[in-house]
Amino acid sequence: MPRMLDVSDEVRAEIGDEEADRLLAGETAPGSYDCTSCRTPGDSEQERTSTVLFIGEETAVLAFAHAGCLPSQVVQVTEEQLRGAVRSISGDTTDLEAGQAASEQAVLGVTSGLVLIAGELHPALVVEPTAPIARPGATGGGDDFLPLLVEQGFTPVTELSAVPPVLHGWSVLLALGRLHAVLQPTAGGGQPVAWWQAHQPLQVTEGWRAAAGKHQQVLMFAAPVGSIGRQPREDLLREALDKAAANGRLVAAALPLAGA
Repeated sequence: MPRMLDVSDEVRAEIGDEEADRLLAGETAPGSYDCTSCRTPGDSEQERTSTVLFIGEETAVLAFAHAGCLPSQVVQVTEEQLRGAVRSISGDTTDLEAGQAASEQAVLGVTSGLVLIAGELHPALVVEPTAPIARPGATGGGDDFLPLLVEQGFTPVTELSAVPPVLHGWSVLLALGRLHAVLQPTAGGGQPVAWWQAHQPLQVTEGWRAAAGKHQQVLMFAAPVGSIGRQPREDLLREALDKAAANGRLVAAALPLAGA
């Protein structure tokens, strides 16, 4: 039976016209699947479904997502990330609450957690560098992490009483049930690029994924080095966020899920 599949031009270019046509005809595409983004069931015979191709150095994995969660696209990952993705498909549910990735200026610590705002739980990412971040090209000391983010559209937060505004053009890539990257727009309006990318995709909790699927966005909070710390529990993380906000050391934005 034909499937309600979206196969983008870039995916078709990678897998070839013959394989793309076999997918659309239902010969090789599954009817039911677990969405690679929100991890809830989908049915390509009943609802629009995106084909998402993960490509490593040596291998590739074709996955499926609700069209409302992710567009059909090619995602370049490392071979190690791809192996982790395959493990997650096969049922590896090891939880990782935080991870780090290298940027040009410093290492960014990223922690995931649920934050209660106005009586409702929201999925959140908290970003804190391990060292001061200077403005590109600047000499001498200083920490320009928050001013640089404000220039990108993030909003200073003095208290966590309301959801921050949506920052259009930025997004969070959640695929195969794991957190892959925070994406930012490019100056020329081309494909978004990774502002932060996990060395290994981060497994988030089922509750976090469910909240992300419900809101179709993730709240990102950012603070300078030494403001938050690595908190082992969500209540302690909230206390640290409240303290950073009260001290004028917190910016935030609501980032749509990639493809939302």
